[in-house]
Amino acid sequence: MKRAAAAKGGDAPLLTARQLNRATLARQQLLARESATALAAVERLVAMQAQLARPPFVGLWTRLTGFRREELTRLYQRKKVVRVSFLRGTLHLVSVRDYQRLRAAVQPAADRGMQSILRERLKTFDREATLAEARAFFAEAPRTFDELRDYYAERKNPGDVRARSYVARCQLPLVQVPTDDSWSFPAAARFALAEDWLGAPLPAADDDPAPLVLRYLAAFGPASVTDVQSWSGLASLRATLDGLRDQLSVFRDPRGRELFDLPKAPRPDGDVDAPVRFLPEYDSLMLGHDDRSRFIADEHRPALITKNLQIPGAFLVDGVVAGTWKLERAKKTATLVVASFAALSKATRTALEAEGESLVRFVESDAESFAVRFARR
Repeated sequence: MKRAAAAKGGDAPLLTARQLNRATLARQQLLARESATALAAVERLVAMQAQLARPPFVGLWTRLTGFRREELTRLYQRKKVVRVSFLRGTLHLVSVRDYQRLRAAVQPAADRGMQSILRERLKTFDREATLAEARAFFAEAPRTFDELRDYYAERKNPGDVRARSYVARCQLPLVQVPTDDSWSFPAAARFALAEDWLGAPLPAADDDPAPLVLRYLAAFGPASVTDVQSWSGLASLRATLDGLRDQLSVFRDPRGRELFDLPKAPRPDGDVDAPVRFLPEYDSLMLGHDDRSRFIADEHRPALITKNLQIPGAFLVDGVVAGTWKLERAKKTATLVVASFAALSKATRTALEAEGESLVRFVESDAESFAVRFARR
């Protein structure tokens, strides 16, 4: 596809919903498993949401040929990737290189989220003193946030210890310290100062969001301004994208909205086959856009993005979310329950069963028997 003129949306070429779907699937390594390293895949996605320990492992398994969980565990242990507060102030798996390059650019989103949550509570204590105390506390040894709250509670005039702990979480560069088995981080995880954990000061980084925006488009494009803002948590990115306009291709979607993309990024035809794929909880694909209609029908969004912000595991059929999945374990038997939104064809069930058995064997590798069961939501 030729580069579109860098014009406003009404003059730009139209991309259909199918074309948008296939373009993003190609960036997300979901049209075909790729022979790439886990580190390269993490960096291609920019970051992988990681409130839970296992989703990044499953997210890499579904994208890479022959991925084994030990590959990601080694990256944790060798300090090539870190689990840190990153996009939207939420725990993500990110390469050390990208954490160093991009942390300053995403920090305003964490600050804004902190202000929104704490509001007037921020006026009840000295923020700078709070951060200084937290920095000294984590510098002594890796600690949990429960321990930090206890530490504040023991201080003179402790104030709102939960608010103070939240300020430290949002504003200090902290790394969640992995255990010997990073497949299962403990609930009360320990954190260390990033510079101590990595053995070097964090380099001075530019807070210009433009490099982050370009990385986003490479992984999620074509996309609108509101898509980039939703993914990053940053506000007012229109000026940034306008400043990049001469470097970008511009399109419009079926609703007439302006979409930006990298000129040489893949944009396959809409009729390219898309295999069935299982996505973990909080997968990058599910969280990458404000308008998720290229993957999720409006009537199914409540089942996939709940009011308490839980994002279940989901599966794709022909590139579109067709249902959810979960694992059940009974002694030595592991079962993948595939719950579809609508009836599935025999060929689709066969493909899902084969892919699903591979998934359950990957996740529940210590089981003795494996099964896939179909249900309806």
